[in-house]
Amino acid sequence: MEGISLGLTLFLVMDPLGNVPVFLGCLRGVDDRRRLRVVVRESVFALVILLLFLFFGTTLTGILQIHTEALQISGGVLLFLISVGMIFPRSKHSNAAEQPLEEEPFIVPLATPLVAGPSCMAILMVLVSQHPERTWFFAVILLMAWAPTALILMLAAPLSRLLGPRGLAACERLMGMILTVIAVQMLLDGVKSFLTVK
Repeated sequence: MEGISLGLTLFLVMDPLGNVPVFLGCLRGVDDRRRLRVVVRESVFALVILLLFLFFGTTLTGILQIHTEALQISGGVLLFLISVGMIFPRSKHSNAAEQPLEEEPFIVPLATPLVAGPSCMAILMVLVSQHPERTWFFAVILLMAWAPTALILMLAAPLSRLLGPRGLAACERLMGMILTVIAVQMLLDGVKSFLTVK
């Protein structure tokens, strides 16, 4: 049950449905036959980035002397801001979807920050800092969350036609509401851990 919960959280944070219009907008200038290859490539890049943070994130936080409680609190705040943005999307998000890139996207912005975003990185670093012995378990959960995310992005065009702008917006707002609760819980856990240590 814990694995399902973690996988669902990571899937929601990657926000594949919310990223569908942005992906389509960024890839509007890419040839139809190459578009799928670009999405697959960027999805793999996103997975590699997240795996790097999963396996080496604690080393980075150790060098910077960042405590687990600080990671939890900052991760909760960041996740809360992102979830609020999903519920109340800003015009900047829609403008990004309307303007195709002049060149084919490479890592930025599709792989990161759209799929491998800072909130997802923070969650992975918190998990490993709390349970370093379960790193490989978290890697499997990450793969389980990444696979449907990549699949949805590969099917971005037919999904966009099927659901339409309103359907995609409704799905994103629903995911944002769920993420808000997760963010608040993460923030409360961080505060509780900080007060316990003190």
